[in-house]
Amino acid sequence: MGYIIAMAGKGGTGKTTIAALIIRSIKERKLGSLLAIDADPNSNLGEILGVEPADSIGKILDDISAAPDKIPAGMPKDRFIEYRVQSAVSEGDGFDILSMGKPEGAGCYCYVNNVLRGVMTKLIKDYDYIVIDNEAGLEHLSRRTSRYADVLIVVSDASSVGLRSARRINELAKQLKFEVKKSLLLVNRFNKNIEEAKVKESGLDYLGSLPLDGGIEELSLKGEPIFNLRSEAPIIKTLNSLGERIWKLN
Repeated sequence: MGYIIAMAGKGGTGKTTIAALIIRSIKERKLGSLLAIDADPNSNLGEILGVEPADSIGKILDDISAAPDKIPAGMPKDRFIEYRVQSAVSEGDGFDILSMGKPEGAGCYCYVNNVLRGVMTKLIKDYDYIVIDNEAGLEHLSRRTSRYADVLIVVSDASSVGLRSARRINELAKQLKFEVKKSLLLVNRFNKNIEEAKVKESGLDYLGSLPLDGGIEELSLKGEPIFNLRSEAPIIKTLNSLGERIWKLN
């Protein structure tokens, strides 16, 4: 199975941008084949990476749930789901991306979700690295993909509210019985070290902090992808210095 990096954090912490920066770093280092999974229903990862996903898992679920009779005659339902999922993977420059999306229909998705989890497990095995951008609650991920990650990176700001949220996310991962080799706290838009007591309270290992970088805001305002950020940008330099703890388990 590929090396899985799962991202989580409350809204507004910059989690998706950091996921995109990690994808950029892995790509530029040519560490291996790379799959980006946008598991946040808001689905912003593709936009930040400059790629428009071909389809979403949510739409596939809706289509199959609403019209099961459209499955080709003689094709098993699980094989059809696998085909649709593979077709939904879009190619970027040096990486692939898959959007999970969110089903909008009122139908029952239990069977399809069960099959989908097996399909996703097979898909993940085809890549060396998988970066999953989750919403704050991890239930969405647990229903659709594997319950395993080599690294869980919880992104927070420096506020007490943010750090309490990071702790709840870590607790939720344990409640959902995620098998995580390493859980890390990454504080965004902060130029200092967090107090040791606050880190211990989160229950996470402290990875470090990333500085506020005006270049990120400028890209966002222009609607440009993260790859247009200059290599000398402070946030890239800092993330690269932390990288070995992210894509290698030291």
